[in-house]
Amino acid sequence: MNWKEFDSPEALAQAQADQVAEWLAGAIAEKDVASLAVSGGKTPARFFEVLSTRLLDWSKVTVTLVDERFVPPSSDRSNEKLTREHLLRNEAANAHFVPLYSEVDTPEAAAEKAEYRLVEVPFPLDVAILGMGTNGHTASFFPDAESLSGLLDPKSPQTIMAVHAASAEEPRLTLTLPRIVEARHLLLHIEGDGKRDVFEQAMAAGTPELPIRFVMDAANSEPFVYWAPNKG
Repeated sequence: MNWKEFDSPEALAQAQADQVAEWLAGAIAEKDVASLAVSGGKTPARFFEVLSTRLLDWSKVTVTLVDERFVPPSSDRSNEKLTREHLLRNEAANAHFVPLYSEVDTPEAAAEKAEYRLVEVPFPLDVAILGMGTNGHTASFFPDAESLSGLLDPKSPQTIMAVHAASAEEPRLTLTLPRIVEARHLLLHIEGDGKRDVFEQAMAAGTPELPIRFVMDAANSEPFVYWAPNKG
């Protein structure tokens, strides 16, 4: 894989924004549309803000989420809220956004609605940005997820599935493995020594395979990993 190491989260955000903007511009030049799936959590806000200022034809970019918590967009834990507040602004305000959450009774019903909504996204994704938890999960592929084998099925016909895991604070919605790893460009964004240690242990030969290992190994193209120490 292509490992990129930076001195600070600020330097990482600038470089990562440049790379993602280059990929998106290339897709627009080639086929007049581009698609980007982003992850949530605490790590990507700085990167989102920088990417939102990059000059490209955002009106031709469709943005969606790699995964989402089953919470309304008004919740501070909503990935949709994070994306709208930090990415879909400035130049990127013109992008088309496809959310995953719906106000329904169950995450399974929300996944069913999202499956239809995601036809608006030009798959395969041009760029997929992943994060990773300290337990080795990426997207919402939690090690203790009830449906992990289905989520990681490389032949799954589904685009999105509901996720129930004791280690998650609420149910989730996530793109399935095939939809993520078929991306033309796959990038993992992690910060801090702790996450670097988890990632290196997951990728080491002979260690039990964590979800992040499944995704990296299954990627259709050489994945990029952007890392910086958690400071600043």
